[in-house]
Amino acid sequence: MGACLALGSLASCASCLCGSASCLLSSCCPSTYNSTVSRLAFSFLLLLGTLVSVIMILPGMEEHLKKIPGFCVGGAGIPGIEGKVNCDVIVGYKSVYRMCFAMACFFFLFSIIMIRVRSSKDPRAAIQNGFWFFKFLVLVGITVGAFFIPDGIFTTVWYYFGVVGSFIFILIQLILLVDFAHSWNQSWLERAEEGNQKCWYAALLSVTVINFAFAFTAIVLFYVFYTRPDDCTEHKVFISLNFIFCVVVSIVAIMPKVQEAQPSSGLLQASLISLYTMYVTWSAMTNNPNRQCNPSLLSLVHPASTTPPPGFPPTPAPANVQWWDAQGIVGLLIFLFCTLYASIRSSNNAQVNRLMQTEEDQGLTITDQDTTGEDGVRRAVDNEEEGVTYSYSFFHFSLFLASLYIMMTLTNWYKPNSDYESMQTSMPAVWVKICSSWLGLAIYLWTLVAPLVLPDRDFS
Repeated sequence: MGACLALGSLASCASCLCGSASCLLSSCCPSTYNSTVSRLAFSFLLLLGTLVSVIMILPGMEEHLKKIPGFCVGGAGIPGIEGKVNCDVIVGYKSVYRMCFAMACFFFLFSIIMIRVRSSKDPRAAIQNGFWFFKFLVLVGITVGAFFIPDGIFTTVWYYFGVVGSFIFILIQLILLVDFAHSWNQSWLERAEEGNQKCWYAALLSVTVINFAFAFTAIVLFYVFYTRPDDCTEHKVFISLNFIFCVVVSIVAIMPKVQEAQPSSGLLQASLISLYTMYVTWSAMTNNPNRQCNPSLLSLVHPASTTPPPGFPPTPAPANVQWWDAQGIVGLLIFLFCTLYASIRSSNNAQVNRLMQTEEDQGLTITDQDTTGEDGVRRAVDNEEEGVTYSYSFFHFSLFLASLYIMMTLTNWYKPNSDYESMQTSMPAVWVKICSSWLGLAIYLWTLVAPLVLPDRDFS
């Protein structure tokens, strides 16, 4: 009897996996919209691939696999059985490149397929919102195929794809943070008008001050640890310029004319952008190949007993790469937050919606009456019959860029050398991150002054 019930339950699950998103996740989030559930499901696939990549790059993973009898080439053997798997490829940075290559191909394919989908009545919308089991199989198939790609120049070429894609994704993260800060600011201001004004205004001021305090503290620490009196000119320029730019956008955000055109703009958004800019600056400086200007976190805690004399050329990163450092972990946390926020965001910021190719949404949750069908089963509601609430194609393109960003973050933006035996930091990675921070600040500044520069356009 129990077996029959189990088979019935599995059959029900299988029908959901092959069906729509509303069926797939109705038991987890029944009071929501179909568009939100689909984005969450695709984000889950991205996070699942990220988790696999993290496991593959864990220190010592290759040694553990080689202990499995008859599995790895050159590993522990079984009499009469020879290892067939090249464990050098399925773990380490090569595995991360291949795993992220598979995810990037998967999301780029969907980005092409979903171009110009206007509503859920389009046949392609059924592919977007359903057939999850088959989509998972496609992702697994591409992943397996990626591990059979010969080394050759694949890793080097894909590194440059990762650099360009990560540059764009850093900008998308900044736009999402601007939108988050805008929604946060607006929500607390509305609560202040409805309830205890002093309490909410004090909370808003406290968070703003804390963000600025962290940003200023970061600047001081950068000057202390990442500059030298007679060296590290680039770092001094980066830190000083970004500090000045953050001050400028903060002043512009509270100018009377800007406040008149955009009453919701304020220092909370500017403080969050300043803090994120300091993170990108820090991340850029950790990729400088000159170890005099880029001390490892270990040397910050336990300074080395000897230092090379001045005038020596920059020292490349050692062959044993330190994959896990603080800026990489912070980068992963920001990525996770932005990915989940992009999946559930419901914004009325017109300029951000235009940049992110989304529409003003009705919210995240709905009443139970709307979610209960005639058969009594609770399902998510299709809110895209008249028109989609977000661009399917752009959403997948964002996940495509996110896959490249994850690849670069997990490998510390290190560039593989010609013999693929070691990884090296490189100045191009430094300039990509710094330029992305400057362009991101320019985009935020434009969202502030656009209504003043173009008064004839509707930015409401």
